[in-house]
Amino acid sequence: MSAMILGGFLFFSISIGGGIAWLVSKLFQNSKAGLSLLCGGFLVGLLAVDIIPNALKMYKSFGIILGVLIGYLFFLVLRNLVHPSIGQSPSVYLLMFAILIHTIPLSMTIGSLMENSIVGITITASVILHHLPEGFALTTAFLTQRKKPWKLFLGFLGLSISFSLFIWIGHYVNLSIKEQGVLMGISIGLIAATSISEFILHNLKVVRAISFIGYILIGYLLSSLFHLLL
Repeated sequence: MSAMILGGFLFFSISIGGGIAWLVSKLFQNSKAGLSLLCGGFLVGLLAVDIIPNALKMYKSFGIILGVLIGYLFFLVLRNLVHPSIGQSPSVYLLMFAILIHTIPLSMTIGSLMENSIVGITITASVILHHLPEGFALTTAFLTQRKKPWKLFLGFLGLSISFSLFIWIGHYVNLSIKEQGVLMGISIGLIAATSISEFILHNLKVVRAISFIGYILIGYLLSSLFHLLL
């Protein structure tokens, strides 16, 4: 299984997740605040039920904690750099960057196993299923900010190319467990900071308290549903 083919599978996976997000957005009548809170709740759920538990099983706590701190510092720096104005949120770009970092340990691990044909089918299935929620989250984020569809397409394409590139790099360069843990921690820190600050707290006073809690819970339950199904 070549790196480019696996990159194609990732594009296919996140596109399906994006299609599901588009259908869900119709239920909310494209409410910007509602979709933002939904995305925030979904990302918190994704961290709580999937990313953090898996990271703690695979990597040492110290590396993850260090990565989370670095990720939060990245968030503060990037937020100031990409804020074109006070009223416009850079959450889409921060989330895209966080998911890109999140794919690096996985893609490099896949690269190191490329010559093992036994794991080929398992890796392919993992790539297809694992990135459905990420496509959902990214598309929801794009919808909240009324971004053009072609920008989302370019984002998906960029992630797929990066995924293929790091698979190729992983075939020749091995990251240590500590380094992978730090990268995973950076991803967790960026996703957590972005979801809480940019999607949830940013809309704290925009909707009523009941709606605020309801949107977040729906997003969290959707992430739990993805986890159970996948």
